[in-house]
Amino acid sequence: MKIHNDLIDHIIDLPDEPRRIVSLSSGFTESLFAMGCADRVVGVSSYCGRYVDVADRAVVGDYLEMDLEALAAIDPDLIVVTGGVQRSLAIKLKREGLPVYALPLPESFVGVCDAAVRLGALSGDVTRGRDLAWNMMTEAARIRSSWTGAIPSVYVELWFGRHVRTIGGRTFIHDTVEIAGGNPLFGTDPRSYLGLDITAVDEAQPEVFLGFYEPEFPVDFAAEAEKRAWISWDPAPRIIVSGVDRGRNLIHDGPSLLETARWLQGELRQAS
Repeated sequence: MKIHNDLIDHIIDLPDEPRRIVSLSSGFTESLFAMGCADRVVGVSSYCGRYVDVADRAVVGDYLEMDLEALAAIDPDLIVVTGGVQRSLAIKLKREGLPVYALPLPESFVGVCDAAVRLGALSGDVTRGRDLAWNMMTEAARIRSSWTGAIPSVYVELWFGRHVRTIGGRTFIHDTVEIAGGNPLFGTDPRSYLGLDITAVDEAQPEVFLGFYEPEFPVDFAAEAEKRAWISWDPAPRIIVSGVDRGRNLIHDGPSLLETARWLQGELRQAS
């Protein structure tokens, strides 16, 4: 079947049921496994092993770089990537004449569910994708409804080396915090990610300081709060730290983001 991929203006000719899928997005890889397509995933990124058992599958790249020789060796009939900063990689693969399809970068929990539907369709069974999406939506509603009492204000800070960001309202991270029972500070901002505005945080004095860091760039969030004099607030914010482990990773957009929401809800309960 021939499908036009709007994101990279590319027509991809797919078999009705691709048997050799490469996924360069850990969220997509986890979704493919969750919908029963693990046996057809032959290549993954270096990050996918954080969320699924990749066993002896070929690691053919990371989020931005690709080993074309390793990719050629496994002869994929479908390569899935995201848009956003990964779009440039998709265009490179397109120029190499490879069967690449770029899905929109999820900007909400609904976008994560939509990605599951799209992946189901691309892999030849849209019903599996829809079932996964409905299961995720049902579980999200269950988690959210289990929160009782006051809703705490949550300030989110994401560290990627020297690149530090907080979140606005157009990201699935915002939705993960809301599903858990929190109210993200700056959640009404229409942007996805924002630069730090410490003065605005000082004025708002949120109840929770939720930080994420990657293992290559460790951050002591308690030290950051002390340096900014946040520990002098009355009450001082509860500090919650997220990393890259499955079920505690704020920036992961696969089905296990709901495990993260459950973990975060438990942490928020201790803060209330």
